[in-house]
Amino acid sequence: MKLPPLRRRISPSVLYPGTPVVLMTTVNPDGSANISPLSSFWSLGRRVVLGLGTDGQGTANLAARGECVLNFPSAGQAARVEAIARATGRSPVPEAKRDMGYLHVQDKFAMAGFTPVASAEVAAPAIAECPLQVEAGLLAMHAPHGGTDQGFAIAECEVRCVHAHETITIGGTDHIDVHGWRPLFYVFRHYVGSGEPVARNFRAEA
Repeated sequence: MKLPPLRRRISPSVLYPGTPVVLMTTVNPDGSANISPLSSFWSLGRRVVLGLGTDGQGTANLAARGECVLNFPSAGQAARVEAIARATGRSPVPEAKRDMGYLHVQDKFAMAGFTPVASAEVAAPAIAECPLQVEAGLLAMHAPHGGTDQGFAIAECEVRCVHAHETITIGGTDHIDVHGWRPLFYVFRHYVGSGEPVARNFRAEA
């Protein structure tokens, strides 16, 4: 019998074993749009949970207006995502971000080469180039208590509307073509594209 690999205890600086990249769009106080790249996201039914930095403009916008659009880029858009990775809508730039080389950028859509498109249920625009766009309303904002995660908040939102490019749906249905779409993932601070599906859960619909 083949023995399992040896293991050892480690202390990684980040714990992103594989999460989808999300570009959260919100509306700034002056009415302009902001894009916030997120790497902490999960969903359960019509609820979604977001991990947010408390010093980001997107977090302030979401708390103030109570809505956002979650745009899911494809693997081929990694360079556009990274183009705004060090851009912040906050002015002046928070000290912690300034130390990491962040710069204030008013128009992140132009910086990344993205196109804003009107949403159906929220004021924030969606990103036209992202194949999957989820409009959501804020239900609750939670701040962690103690521990090592100070500086982060957890936002619970409810899905109001979903749009998808026809190129990633199956024959005009509500089903996503998992063979045709390659979403972008964030794995230990590296961008990774998904590969071919390797199996199918028993609950998957035909």
